[in-house]
Amino acid sequence: MLQNTGKLAGCTLFITGASRGIGKAIALKAARDGANIIIAAKTAEPHPKLPGTIYTAAQEVEAAGGKALACVVDIRDEQQIGEAVQKAVDKFGGIDILINNASAISLTGTLETPMKKVDLMLGINLRGTYLTSKLVLPHLLKSRSPHILNLSPPLNLNPVCIPSSYTMAKYGMSMCVLGMAEEFRGQIAVNALWPRTAIQTAAMDMLGGDGVGKQCRTADIMADAAYAILSKPKDYTGHFVVDEDILKEEGIKDFDQYAVQPGHPLLPDFFLDEAPESLVEQMEQHGATPAFKPPTSATSSSGPIESTFNVIRGVLNEDVVKSTQGIYQFDLSGENPGVWFLDLKSGSGSAGQGQPPIKADVVMTMDSNDFSKMFAGKLKPTMAFMSGKLRIKGDMTLAMKLEKLMGRMNKAKL
Repeated sequence: MLQNTGKLAGCTLFITGASRGIGKAIALKAARDGANIIIAAKTAEPHPKLPGTIYTAAQEVEAAGGKALACVVDIRDEQQIGEAVQKAVDKFGGIDILINNASAISLTGTLETPMKKVDLMLGINLRGTYLTSKLVLPHLLKSRSPHILNLSPPLNLNPVCIPSSYTMAKYGMSMCVLGMAEEFRGQIAVNALWPRTAIQTAAMDMLGGDGVGKQCRTADIMADAAYAILSKPKDYTGHFVVDEDILKEEGIKDFDQYAVQPGHPLLPDFFLDEAPESLVEQMEQHGATPAFKPPTSATSSSGPIESTFNVIRGVLNEDVVKSTQGIYQFDLSGENPGVWFLDLKSGSGSAGQGQPPIKADVVMTMDSNDFSKMFAGKLKPTMAFMSGKLRIKGDMTLAMKLEKLMGRMNKAKL
């Protein structure tokens, strides 16, 4: 571990999303120097699925040797941020460091991501980061060693299939670094920090499912990397830092100490040129159950199958979902091979290319031409199954329920 040097003693850090995970780990690292920490996060009451509150985090900060101020803050709310900033200035006399850590994530594709989730990610990751920075900046300009550190990835234009909405939201944070570093050059250090590997957090547990933890490093590596950045002078600015790289520069050689399970293969981060499909394969090889699946590249984005799914999307509604309650996966071969899904279990339903967002209740394997015939009403699922044209794995009852949906489609004039 990187040793504390006391450089942050007496400094005041405003950390968003610091009630748990990486934000709290950075807070505790700084607290060991005797820093003042503003825990700016939403969780004031215990959450049934997520660990910690702003108050339990504050207690841990003070137990580690720092001073804490717990503030209920939704960083989409300008008034709440403003009030928390003022409380921090009133109690500690100013703010020296801003850590933009709060973030929202959804790894579903464009067609499968409701706009409510898109708005949430953009509102927290991009707008929240910009807004919090804007309100804290006047105080940073008065500090002797001011820093802004965004937890966001290096800007990478390599066309890897990372879900576009999440990419936009996280790259928005990175663009804030790019712009503000130049705007405040010589006045404030503005940098970004991102992990080389997956970090064990509540979000990672939800995305990776059972078994993902042993493929992760702990949040301590990010805390040590953040400490290294924040210990530098304000002319160290405009950098997109990877945790492992800066710690190597600091002389750290043993990275097994950061592993949840030392010696176990680690899951690389997909923003650093690792394709999502490769990550999914690695996760599954080592016992994890990823909650996201990238779309397969084998299927054309246009053609008869896409046309069929366009009609399917047009007839989906809450009534269809309520009467079906199943998730379908279609493994197609022949002229238009690929994997498609139909979610008739949540919300108003969704359909698209690639693996379903969660495990399918039934997997249907067939030729793409027979699939088109089946949804055009020219081939019933029962007959397709009995003639061997359709193989079904999973709930047979759900498979037969598709005939109702096909009837709706025919009325919509497929």
